[in-house]
Amino acid sequence: MDKLCVLIVDDEPLIRGGIRQHLAEMGGVEVVGECGSVTEACHAIRSERPDLVLLDVRLTDGTGFDVVRRIGPQKMPLCVFITAYDEYAIEAFEVNAVDYLLKPFDDERFRKSIDRARERLAGPVEDLRQRLEAVLEHSAGEKFPQRLVIRNKERFDLVSADTIRWIESANNYVQLHCGAKDYLLGESLSSLERRLDPEKFLRVHRCFIVSLAYVSAVHSIAGGAYEIELRGGTRIKSGRQYRDVLQKLIRA
Repeated sequence: MDKLCVLIVDDEPLIRGGIRQHLAEMGGVEVVGECGSVTEACHAIRSERPDLVLLDVRLTDGTGFDVVRRIGPQKMPLCVFITAYDEYAIEAFEVNAVDYLLKPFDDERFRKSIDRARERLAGPVEDLRQRLEAVLEHSAGEKFPQRLVIRNKERFDLVSADTIRWIESANNYVQLHCGAKDYLLGESLSSLERRLDPEKFLRVHRCFIVSLAYVSAVHSIAGGAYEIELRGGTRIKSGRQYRDVLQKLIRA
């Protein structure tokens, strides 16, 4: 293959820019488009017919798995899944030999993924289809993650969702407060909110999510806001735009 035609699918513009830069430094690669949603990705795949799709697992209107389902494994190009967490990656991608990139990734890991994609494109097409079908079957089994995987260089911490007391935004990261230990996860608060179980976690501020299992009291304060008291004494002030959410919780 003289030139590898690549489609970038990620809902974060900064991430897309970084991927484009990585590809520009490699040579022999043509970026045929960039997308930030399932709908855009499906349209681009059908119109541009890329050899490879660098596909984020979580998008603004769904998931990377939704893209594969809509296109169909029989017509889907080769994928390298991009993820800020890897509960799917460890159990599904590696088992089924579908490659993935765990954010944040370095130059060497990125280059290896692209080189591996070139090798696989030279192999049997049916083998790639079977791998995608296996990943889709696995991804349908769990709607909300029971654990979050935190990568620290070569170490992977498996953090049970039930141990998280509250979550705090830290720019493009979030800090998971789990009592005795805190963890830094490379994902935005809004992105994490979309994949957490809304029956267990509640967004109460543009910077905070709380675990309902650890909420012990809600205090009304001046200005129409509330203060959420967690077991252990931590108090978090809600944002005014979340007033209705807190009132619904109180009335529940």
